[in-house]
Amino acid sequence: MMFKYTKKIAMALVSVLFVALSPLSHAGAINNSGLFTTPLPANDDGSTGLVNIGFNLNFYGASYSQLYVNNNGNVTFTQPLSTYTPSGITGTSLPMLAPFFADVDTRGAGSDVVTYGASVINGHNVFGVDWINVGYFASQSSPLNSFQLIITDMGLGNFSFQYNYDKILWETGSASGGGPGGLGGTSAAAGWTNGIGNFYQLAGSLVNGGLLDPNQTTGLINNDLNSSTLGQYIFNVSNGVVVNNVPEPESIALLMLGLMGFAALRRKENKV
Repeated sequence: MMFKYTKKIAMALVSVLFVALSPLSHAGAINNSGLFTTPLPANDDGSTGLVNIGFNLNFYGASYSQLYVNNNGNVTFTQPLSTYTPSGITGTSLPMLAPFFADVDTRGAGSDVVTYGASVINGHNVFGVDWINVGYFASQSSPLNSFQLIITDMGLGNFSFQYNYDKILWETGSASGGGPGGLGGTSAAAGWTNGIGNFYQLAGSLVNGGLLDPNQTTGLINNDLNSSTLGQYIFNVSNGVVVNNVPEPESIALLMLGLMGFAALRRKENKV
């Protein structure tokens, strides 16, 4: 019975791995972008002042009703962040939600600016930030990236936040060692942290090419989290705690290989 159960798990993981790593068409995950219309004027490394979220967040015991929108692909709660070269998103980082922490520069002629604001979606209060068709340092606008953050009020301090990605074609500004096309150097990071020990960093962060569209293993548009839409990563926060982080593709692959090895061993034992 144990062997049959293990075999079923291994077969299920093979299916999951195949879906996660196979080349798939991508229609884009960004939605409701027209709702968030307050512009952060074209800049490099700039931030808003404190802006109202429109509801309260309980994030690991800290209560927030305001945040800073930072040009460089993240929002923070306790102070603005002008840092342009990304670092690992860890428990000692500034509390942040970071869909794409990198050197966004919206001064280029072909780049749009970051927009943000509060609205209502499906009866829930939300706060969203759009980094749509944004360039990179120094004033580069080819290629462009498009990604989004939406925070949704679930009541009593509970909330969800989602990262949506349509295209990730550059990863590094030239001040962070990036070369032509915004590639190489110290590449972007994505994840979240409460700043005092709880954090999550998406696979492919800080790895050259790790988050880009051509990467079928860890490219942001080629995977999802708690969603059936490629390019969408949803995190639910209940009683202050993020409750549903799940393994990234590499972890699934390692687990699958381990289970397959265990299944092979059991088959061998059954033949003896």
